[in-house]
Amino acid sequence: MIMSRYQIKLHDGPARLGLLDDTETPLLLEHDGMEIAPHETIPYSVPREIAEWGVDETLRMASGSAADYAFIHGSSYQDLRIRCALELEEMGFRRLIVANMDELLQRPGDLVRILTALRESLKPETLLCSTFSHPAFIPILTYMGMDLFSDATAELYGRLNILLTESHTYPLDTYGICDAGAGNLMERNRHTLELIISEVREHIRNGTLRNLVEERAASSPQNMSALRILDREKQEFLQRYTPLY
Repeated sequence: MIMSRYQIKLHDGPARLGLLDDTETPLLLEHDGMEIAPHETIPYSVPREIAEWGVDETLRMASGSAADYAFIHGSSYQDLRIRCALELEEMGFRRLIVANMDELLQRPGDLVRILTALRESLKPETLLCSTFSHPAFIPILTYMGMDLFSDATAELYGRLNILLTESHTYPLDTYGICDAGAGNLMERNRHTLELIISEVREHIRNGTLRNLVEERAASSPQNMSALRILDREKQEFLQRYTPLY
């Protein structure tokens, strides 16, 4: 387990511009280089008893691990997610991956409630990570306190012959936008993710991330719903770090 130092340099709402050792966050990670503690993979929609078992097993398996990253499990149950995250934090993990992100992105209410609860419950120096994020959701995920993103999304979509842009996904079998093999497409998708992360960092630096979040919210009903729920239900969370002019 790498005991790296994280320092928050600037807030724009709950979003954080920081330094992880000498590297600026939000940050895009190489998935292949992530050392992840063993865990019990549990689907999102399961009975509570199974979700509790999954959390217990994940905590047991992660205990004593020297990995840098650990998964926050708990399926759809917010209290189990918080329990899992806090106990992993007590073990010394400071880079926590939110499990079932593909499912959460389709459930905006759950996405907002779980992510904001995790960010409020964890220490400021603990970083939240997503290993699967549609590019258009990266601004709002950062706005809610996500710090790290994996490039696994670029590889997955590249293998499926899908092009990622800042706001859309284009199956190239249907949309003849470009002609690229899987390897080239994965690289193009990764470049898109890198560009978005850089864009998000600059908007935080300039205090304009909210503008970008609203712009990208139009990319899908789920994205727009997440923003509306965030505004309606989490004003205290948003205003805690929002400057007054």
